[in-house]
Amino acid sequence: MQMEQSISSYHEIIRELSEIESKLDMNIDTTLWISDPHGAGERFVSILKGRFGLVWRTAYEALPKTFSNEKLEHIDRIIKKEKYIESEDFSMERQDVIAALVNIIRYKVQCVQDFDQIRGNFNRDVKPLIENLILNFPVPNIVYENDIIADKVISSLAKIVKQVILGQLIVLGDVFDRGDEPDKILRILMQKDLKPFVKFVWGNHDILWMGAAAGNKSLIAEALRISVRYDNLDFLKRLGIDISRLRDFAEKLYPGKITGNFKAKLEISKKMEKTLAMIQFKLEEQTIKKYPQLGMESRLNLEKLAEMLKTGQTSGLTDTHFPTLILDDPLRLTDEEEEIINDLAQQFTTSKQIRRLMEYLFREGKLYHINNYIMNIHALVPSTEDGRFDELYGKKGKELLDHIEITVKDIGENYLAGREQEPFQLAMMFYLWCGPKSPLFGKHAMKTFERYFYKDKDTHKEKTLYWGKNIQKPEFINRLMDEFNVERVVFGHTPVDVSKGEKIATPDGRAINIDGGFSEAYLSRGHALIQTPYSLYAIILPSPEEIIDLHRKKEPTRLTFEMIDTFPEPKKVRDTYVGKELMRRRDYLLAELKKYKGFSEIESED
Repeated sequence: MQMEQSISSYHEIIRELSEIESKLDMNIDTTLWISDPHGAGERFVSILKGRFGLVWRTAYEALPKTFSNEKLEHIDRIIKKEKYIESEDFSMERQDVIAALVNIIRYKVQCVQDFDQIRGNFNRDVKPLIENLILNFPVPNIVYENDIIADKVISSLAKIVKQVILGQLIVLGDVFDRGDEPDKILRILMQKDLKPFVKFVWGNHDILWMGAAAGNKSLIAEALRISVRYDNLDFLKRLGIDISRLRDFAEKLYPGKITGNFKAKLEISKKMEKTLAMIQFKLEEQTIKKYPQLGMESRLNLEKLAEMLKTGQTSGLTDTHFPTLILDDPLRLTDEEEEIINDLAQQFTTSKQIRRLMEYLFREGKLYHINNYIMNIHALVPSTEDGRFDELYGKKGKELLDHIEITVKDIGENYLAGREQEPFQLAMMFYLWCGPKSPLFGKHAMKTFERYFYKDKDTHKEKTLYWGKNIQKPEFINRLMDEFNVERVVFGHTPVDVSKGEKIATPDGRAINIDGGFSEAYLSRGHALIQTPYSLYAIILPSPEEIIDLHRKKEPTRLTFEMIDTFPEPKKVRDTYVGKELMRRRDYLLAELKKYKGFSEIESED
């Protein structure tokens, strides 16, 4: 019996060693990064279908260098449309299209396991033909001679290209706020055919909603305030949030036109925006006073506002109508405000629609993610003016980020299990949303109050802290690379406007900002970053207006590429962190295999 178990282990070792060696010699998966979609669901879907320009680049790498740009663009259009197309100005023979698509698939499918994974999705009508084409077995001439069959094969091959072209999608957070379809974006990322390939890194706007769902009332008021500010009322309805009591209360408070710098387009949205803003400010200032260790006393504004109103020194204010502000106790909610926020909190924390989205974020999301020796983070690692890691909660650098991630995961487990939350942990979610040393924020303060109520625009400025300057310094980048054992860092959070000459990457390519202002509320453009076995490059996405103009002119959508790095030899799995772990496992198995010397002779005698 012992001999049978040993021989079984011997076979298992050989099998695992074979798999490891095969994996180590494979090219790295193609990785695509996108950041800060901010609720722009339709735009996200349309660009994702085109794989953010990845199709064209993969075709460029996979096909012979004799392929002209015209042919590459034509193949790109065929893959995106998933059908054979001819145009007045250019077309390709079906046989040439089939050959090109097969070459792209072979470039991406590197082993039997890869082939087996895609095999189940082959169109049944032409499955034998597709298999033979990819495996380079003979195929009947009818594939090329019959246009109906050829078109069916082309459509099937184009679908397969889309399936195999992307190995990993990294989303650097901020799905929520501004646009009205963050739920649509998350549902796409949660789809079973895409979810295994997605790595999600939290942004501060995601943390806002996660903290709200977990029960932080000031974050609930803020998440709803931002939603009504952008008139995203249908979105709230989809989440099962009934705002009728809030709407009636806001109408009663502000029966005429609203005053102050409230930006919603609908008058009722402006009224709800102001109502929620006052509830939000009261609740967050209560939190700041309750937990002085947060170090956010500079954000205590309501007592100053009450004093201005008492003394009549209101010339610097944009608004003097505050029916819910109790001048002698400005941080206290009125009875009606208390009823409103309690009602909204009950809805928010029990909404099944919100829970489904939050379960994905809490379970699948991370504060940072490392792959291929690249650190991926939404905003920054807190640092000081002199380029050292800054301290928060007695921790800094990697230790701080790991501590925060564990805490957020704990809050998520409590929320999903229906357990009571620890109050300071909920307060920490507020800090992560807008605190100066938060790795998700990076400014000295969030000036929402000042922008609403102070005329002096100098008070509106949110000063960016030290990350942006520090990542330009080689000594800080070296410190960051050593701390996290990486070669590059990719982040988002602060839009880069390339039209003004701003650069996506530092000159050495070690720090890359891919927030291109994706949503309409920002630059309505966006960037993507792509790493293939041969290169690392950024794509500057066209704006919706540019896309419409190109469609009107019947011209293909041309993307702007910014090359960051090229590799003389294709990067292999053995060149990655995962590869190093596999090699350690391989060395251990080889040592174990030596213990079974002689078993092969026993097997051959049998």
